[in-house]
Amino acid sequence: MTCENVFRQLLPAACTGMWIIAAGHAAPSYTQTYPNLYPNRAVRIVVPLAPGGAVDGVARIIAGPLSEALHQSVVVDNRAGGATNIGTEIVAKSPPDGYTLLLTNSSAAANVSLYPRLPYDFRKDITPISLIATTPLVLIAHPSLPVKSVRDLIALAKSHPGQLAFGSAGISSPAHICGELLNLMAGTRMLHVPYKGGGPMLTDLLGGQIMIAFSGLLTAPQFEKSGKLRVLGHTGARRIASIPDMPTIAEGGVPGYELVGYFALFTTGGTAPDVVARLHNELVRALAIPEIHKRIADSGAEVTGSTPKELGVFVAKEIEKYAKLIHVAHIRPE
Repeated sequence: MTCENVFRQLLPAACTGMWIIAAGHAAPSYTQTYPNLYPNRAVRIVVPLAPGGAVDGVARIIAGPLSEALHQSVVVDNRAGGATNIGTEIVAKSPPDGYTLLLTNSSAAANVSLYPRLPYDFRKDITPISLIATTPLVLIAHPSLPVKSVRDLIALAKSHPGQLAFGSAGISSPAHICGELLNLMAGTRMLHVPYKGGGPMLTDLLGGQIMIAFSGLLTAPQFEKSGKLRVLGHTGARRIASIPDMPTIAEGGVPGYELVGYFALFTTGGTAPDVVARLHNELVRALAIPEIHKRIADSGAEVTGSTPKELGVFVAKEIEKYAKLIHVAHIRPE
């Protein structure tokens, strides 16, 4: 079985159980059963990555409208390290009262297979609230690297096996998985350089400490416009309407290549259904605010939503998909 065929088997499980939020159409208002009980103090969103990356950016976009809706401060708390496991463990072991939330990406699904002895059970200790957005990642290069396309990069990597390295936001991050998938499907042997978040990784890429990286669409276009970085392609299946000149990696000589990331909100397992429902509805209403919707959509992300149950089904399928990919690509913690 070819690498491409293996990957094609993984795709169907990736994107089911979602619905798209149209800007300006809010979800029905939620009538809280106990209006004086929740929330009566600040709520924090734990981001298990360093400031400056795509996950951190989405958290800060939604924190404002959530704060207004909940009439309490909503604070973003960056807890980087451990391939997102440190921040996730904080939420998993917090009181199940809805005051500690987790905004994370597909690392959570990948870690279930990558780390067999996690100090928490993501399926039981974390409660889904809603999917926020799905987004392809971009393959970017420092302008000093003599490549202008994915084909150029593949040719360079093949002529220097084991010498080129790609950066990512951390082990098991969507960027890490994207790089390993490119190695698998293109027959390259690029090395992986993990960081504690997209921000530190971009800093080193801009400074020329690394030459190649996968990054979120929330951060890359600004550097492309300024000439500080060169975008080679993105990981989605088709071109993005808001960035039509950016080719896909599949167009760049890797047929069938596709892997999109996502942002989703969770809280501690065992949180009361009324509290989960309140958080879910307020988040969906926040995403429907035209300004908030536009800020996320303009980055190339597709603003989405889901019920808590749908997000649970989606994550279960993501866990299965990444388990297969990690096994086939022989991905191991570093």
